[in-house]
Amino acid sequence: MRTVAAGSGDPVYVVQPEAGTYAAFSGVCTHSGCTVDPPKDGKFVCPCHGSCFDASSGAVLRGPATQALARIGITRDGDRLHLAG
Repeated sequence: MRTVAAGSGDPVYVVQPEAGTYAAFSGVCTHSGCTVDPPKDGKFVCPCHGSCFDASSGAVLRGPATQALARIGITRDGDRLHLAG
């Protein structure tokens, strides 16, 4: 996992839920716009109000957030990953 900046300048987390599979999510909590913590134990947690998101899908596991983290397109070209946008 590493944090990178997408075109918007918002934090983006790139995760590898299983070998050879990558996913990227906005690091901005959908509840109040705080930056979620890096994934730990398969979850992103927002330090502001405690919302919890699944690190492999971005789905809400615990509110107050009601919407999943935004998924960002990612492609693999050899040993490089490229974010959309």
